[in-house]
Formats: sequence, structure tokens, C-alpha cells
Amino acid sequence: MLVYLAGILSSFSAAGLCHRDIAYLNPASGTRNLLDVYYPPDIENPKDVLVFIHGGSWNSGKKDAYWWLGRNFASKNVVAITINYRLAPDYQFQQMAADCASALKWVKHHIAEYGGNADRIFVMGHSAGGHLAALINADPRFFEQQELLNPIRGVILNDGFGLDMHEYLLQAPMNKQTQSFLKTFSANPEYWKKGSPFTYFDRIRHPFLILVGEKTYPAIKIQSKRFFEMLSAQNRPVQYQVISRKKHVGMISQMIFANNELYKTILDFMQAN
Repeated sequence: MLVYLAGILSSFSAAGLCHRDIAYLNPASGTRNLLDVYYPPDIENPKDVLVFIHGGSWNSGKKDAYWWLGRNFASKNVVAITINYRLAPDYQFQQMAADCASALKWVKHHIAEYGGNADRIFVMGHSAGGHLAALINADPRFFEQQELLNPIRGVILNDGFGLDMHEYLLQAPMNKQTQSFLKTFSANPEYWKKGSPFTYFDRIRHPFLILVGEKTYPAIKIQSKRFFEMLSAQNRPVQYQVISRKKHVGMISQMIFANNELYKTILDFMQAN
């Protein structure tokens, strides 16, 4: 397996480049505030930029697991960034979203060094990463804390979970996973509202691409569909697509393969916006 992975990485180095473990905050802040940049060798012509926020129920996950996503986008002439952020139980959603906004500030200020167009930054998140992508786009406080105008050109939700945590935590049966979510959102329903992208719906202006697995969790199906319908009703730019036969994890793991259809869907969305 290691020989196989080494071969893949070597072949990538011939077609693209990667700068790993860049501190987007103080270098002393640790491994949770690092990012990786994957980019084509040609850095003279500005390219679209995609920032990926990983999932993991807000308490797990890391950028390194998605090197193939960065590689695949770079091979398609996109500058791709994968990021780490602080996790529960030591931190709550406010700190996680603040980290994501800090990473976007770094991208805005530095991505031209890697051939990226700082005016065309898209954000993609899977699962809890979709929640964080939608939240920093909708709730202005996170970019205001960075003294930065929202730099996001468009948002891609890949089976995004947690668009309405207030509804979910009020209605979902209690289980071990719910207890974990409470470490991220606290036991205070007012914080559930503050942590829900739906709460800031009226502030959303940027285009959305909403991708949902046909066999994913019911809460994701219900909230994603409602989010799409509300955006459509307000004539906001939004696309919605159900991916047949896919479960929650499969929605991101399928993208290990560079010829997966989601790449074309995402690139078409980026090019149209």
C-alpha cells in the first residue's frame, strides 16, 4: 500500500505541486491551524480556487486524509486548499468557524502566489464541513472578526449536515452522537440557533451548489431540500442535485477517483459563477 501511494504522489508531483502544513494563524497554534495548497505548475495565469472543509461530526477529521481531493482538483486546473480547524470537545462551533474564516483570510491574501485568483474563491464542505462553509458565508461576524469582506464566490455543500441545528437537536432522538453534538453546540437552544446557517438565511447572496446522496441521512435530505426551496423562492442562485445510490460517506469518498462525475458538476458550477 505504501509503495502504491508513493507512486501516486510521485505521478502527481509531475503534474502538479503541493505546499503542505502552512500555518494560517500563529505558527505556535499547533497542527489544527494548518492548511495544504495543491496547484498546477503554471502559476502565471490566475485560476479558480477551491477551499475544502472536512467533515467528522465536528470532533474528528484532518486535511491530510483528503490529499487526493487536492491532487484531483489541481489536475483539473484549480488551485485547491485543504484545511484543519480546531475540534470538539475542546472547542465549539464558534472557534471552528473562526478558524475557517482565518484560513479564508490567508487564502485571500496569499493564493496569488500559487496561481490562484483571489477574486474567485469557492468553498466546499462535506458533512460538518458543509455546515461550517454555509455558516461563515451566512453569518457576517466571522469575516468581520477578520476585518475582511466575505471573499466567498460560491458554496458547494457535499451532503452538508447541520444547516438547522436548532431543529435537529429539538427533534432528533437522543443518542451518543447527539451528546457529542452538544459538546459542539452546548445545551443552550439559543446557541443552537446561533450555530445554524438557516438563522442567517436573509443574509445569503452567494451562489450555492447543493449535492445530496440518495441514501444519506434523513435530516440531511430534509434540511438540504428546504434550504434549496427557500433559496429558489427568493430567486437566489442555487443548484440542487441528488446523487443516486450514494450514502453519506460515499458522497465524498467517490471523489477519490478523478473521473468521478461530481468533479464536472462542481467545475461547471464554478465556471458559471
